[in-house]
Formats: sequence, C-alpha cells, structure tokens
Amino acid sequence: MRSSVLGRSLARTAAVLTAAVALAVTAAPLTGTAEAHEAVTGSLSFSGEAGEYISGGRSYNYTPETTEMFDISGPVSESAVGTTVVTPEGERWYLHMEAPYGQKLTSGTTYTNASSWPNAQPEDPKLELSSTDRYCDTGTGSFTISHIAYGPYGYISEVDATFERYCSGSTLPVRGELHARMAEPPAELAIGMSLNTTGTVDTHTGEITVGGAVTCNKPARITLTASAYQTQKRETASGSYEDLVVVCEPGETVPWTVSFPSNIDPTASFKPGAAVLRGVGRADDPDYPVNVNTGFPSTDITLVKS
Repeated sequence: MRSSVLGRSLARTAAVLTAAVALAVTAAPLTGTAEAHEAVTGSLSFSGEAGEYISGGRSYNYTPETTEMFDISGPVSESAVGTTVVTPEGERWYLHMEAPYGQKLTSGTTYTNASSWPNAQPEDPKLELSSTDRYCDTGTGSFTISHIAYGPYGYISEVDATFERYCSGSTLPVRGELHARMAEPPAELAIGMSLNTTGTVDTHTGEITVGGAVTCNKPARITLTASAYQTQKRETASGSYEDLVVVCEPGETVPWTVSFPSNIDPTASFKPGAAVLRGVGRADDPDYPVNVNTGFPSTDITLVKS
C-alpha cells in the first residue's frame, strides 16, 4: 500500500514540476506581430492628378537617404508588407499592402478589389496609403507584388511593388511604387543552458541553492525557471523558482544561482544527498517576433550541507 501511494506521489510531483517549467516556455513565434527594419536602399514614390485627395495633386519621392525613417515591416505569416516613412519635417507616410486572409504575398501576383478598414472583408486584399493629416476611411484599389523575398520569421529582405488606390469613391487614383532592399537578416537568437551538478542545502530551513550558466549569440534578457525534486525513503521533496532574469551578452558564459525550499506538494524538506535539477530559459529575440527557449535540461545533482 505504501509503495503504491509513494508511486502516485512521485508521478504527481513529476507532473507538477514539468508543468511548472512548461508554463515558462513559449515554443511558437508570435504569428500576428509585425517587425520593422530600416531599408538600406529603395524608394517610395506616388502621385495623383489635381483633385486627388491623398496626394493633393502632387508627386512625391522618398528614399532612405532623404528621410528620417524608411522602415519596412511584415508579419511572420508573410501575408503583408508595410512601409513607414518620416520626412525631415516630421510628416509620416504609411503604406500597407496585404493578401486575403490565410494567403501569403507572392511575387508576380496582382491583387485586385483591394479594400481598406473598416470595410475590408477577410477575403479581400487590403491597401492603404495615408499620411499624418490625410487618411481615407474607405477606399478601393489594386496592387502588384513584382518581387518579394523573405528572411527568418517574415523578415522582408527585398520588395518591389506598384499600387493604385481610389479614396472614398473618388474617380481619381493615387498611383505609386515601392522598392526596398534591406540589410542581411540578423542572426536568429540562440540561447543555451548548463546545470551545475552540485548544490547546497540548509538543513535548518530545507532551502537549497542550485545553479548553472547561460549563453547566447546576441544580447538577450533570459528568464529562467529552475525546479528540483529529491526522492527520499518515504517522501519526496520538490520545489521550483520562477522568473529569474539574467542579462546575457554574446561570447560570455553567465552564471546564475537560485535558492528555494520544497514548495510543491508533497512538501518534505530537502536533505543532503542525491536530487534531480531541471531548468529552462526563455528570451524574446530582439530582431524577430519570436520567443526562444533553451529546451528542458535535466541533470542529477548532489546536495551538500551548506
């Protein structure tokens, strides 16, 4: 009977510990998030006839060299491209082209019957061109993606497109072109974790101190969760520590330690002897909309009296 109860207790402990660590892990990209990166070369040009509202009947041509900002953005889903241009005078222009819901932007494709918010339906392509003080609540048009190339997580490395948009039922279109070339895509964040094979235990409080080290290939704020369990003769001690933040710089091995008592049911106190330490680290990639984790390292450790 006692062995059966202990078996169930161990199983529950393992499940709780696994869940505690698993809650700290995000395994998938943040698929709806768009990341902006500055274009190295390119241009955004557009014009309209006299009476066309957005252009004011004028011609515009912006390049990265003549503006304060010339950013290109796109979501992980590769479904859209956005351009934000800020002039030296502080005027902001925004162009957005998006494929119908569930589709990717593809080279050599013309998207017709494009609408804008709030009238666009999921099956509609979306097109918008607006400035700081010129915006259409409704509009129709079309755009052609002549060429588009991607890096990791929707990073747009090259884009060439043309567009035509009619504002709020007008018969006068604004027509334009977007061309942009980006820098080489940044490296994807990679982080690693090692666990120390020894730790200490305060026999008065039952609190253990365990640790390890983390590495990274570019600057990152790594959030760590550590958990441990110790099988004793009749009971199991188990505990965890969550949300320790470690600042990591590339090329460095950054040590970390945490201290915690047995705080997960069952609550026997930790003692000197053998135990198992588990850990996981997670960090947001500063260049891409993705959360990276270290996996689920686990190692046998020896707890010694502090």
